[in-house]
Amino acid sequence: MPALASHRKPRTRVRTTAPAVGLTTAALASVTLLSTQSAMAAPDPKPGVEDVQKKVDDLYRQAGTATQQYNQAKEASAAQRAKVDALLNDVAKRADKLNDARRTLGTYAAAQYRSGSITPSATFFLADDPQSYFDQSQLMDRMTSRQQKAITDFRTQQAKASTKRAEAVRSLETLTTTQTTLRTSKQNVQKKLGEARTLLSKLTAEEKARLAAIERKKEAEARRKAQELAKRQAAAKAEADRKAEEAAKGSGGGTGTGTGTGSDSSATTKAEKVLAFARAQLGKPYVWGATGPASYDCSGLTQAAWKSAGVDIPRTTWDQVKIGTRVATADLRPGDLVFFYDDISHVGIYKGDGMMIHAPKPGANVREESIYYMPIYGSVRPA
Repeated sequence: MPALASHRKPRTRVRTTAPAVGLTTAALASVTLLSTQSAMAAPDPKPGVEDVQKKVDDLYRQAGTATQQYNQAKEASAAQRAKVDALLNDVAKRADKLNDARRTLGTYAAAQYRSGSITPSATFFLADDPQSYFDQSQLMDRMTSRQQKAITDFRTQQAKASTKRAEAVRSLETLTTTQTTLRTSKQNVQKKLGEARTLLSKLTAEEKARLAAIERKKEAEARRKAQELAKRQAAAKAEADRKAEEAAKGSGGGTGTGTGTGSDSSATTKAEKVLAFARAQLGKPYVWGATGPASYDCSGLTQAAWKSAGVDIPRTTWDQVKIGTRVATADLRPGDLVFFYDDISHVGIYKGDGMMIHAPKPGANVREESIYYMPIYGSVRPA
């Protein structure tokens, strides 16, 4: 019996240790799983100030593009609305003419009815579907020339009214499409600006200070390039004046250096008016879609400035870049328009010495700035 008892004790010890090993393994597995989940759930590192600046600049540029889309859709919507109104007015006039033709036909029918003889022509006049009689040549033969003319007028007015109604319907459909585009563009602008504000709001005071320092460095570099351009332009002008003076002396025409033509003088006068207007807007806020007088977006300012000089230019940057004469950066003159970015989403007014006046972006005011602050696309001289 003791031997049997000693045999059972090891079996008991084996059973008590086995569950302990299982629990330890499960615990280790749980710890490993939790560690893996924690690693997977770790938040992305916070973007650096430089990354934030690039992202914000890109969002503002995208907002600028969306603003031009909004401006384009707004112009198209206004033009389409005017067309629809004109068509509806035309349809109303043609309806009046059609009713006059109907009344004339009714007069003939009433006269025949009073005479007591309902002729085929009267049947035609009183029919619910007069069109079915138009192909009956024998009926036309029985009518007087005045009656035939009345029917011809009726058919002509009916056809024209139908055509104009169909055109009005198509124009209304186009108007609906442009208004949808207008709403979408507006939403895109608001979305991009909201994203930019969110990014900036997450910066600490220290990060905002670093961002301001980066901005100052960017502005300083842009001003340096502007000064270099100003020196090159001054040297080129001095050389042109020297050659003009030598040419004048050689031809015995005196020592004057004036080589301007009436056209050049007119262009200079317009440019002076453009710049005078632009300077008067300094300090006014940028508002996307605005054309003045209290606020402007970039192309709204350029359009208003040139309008003050008696020159009408299109509303959007995409259309403004197509007008006038293309000008190289080295040949810029005051009043010329300078466009920026590959998508031509921004524009400013050149004032000389490598500087421009422009409406920069939301949150900023109309100001003077180096044309090298943004990547230049190209330039034009409107007039």
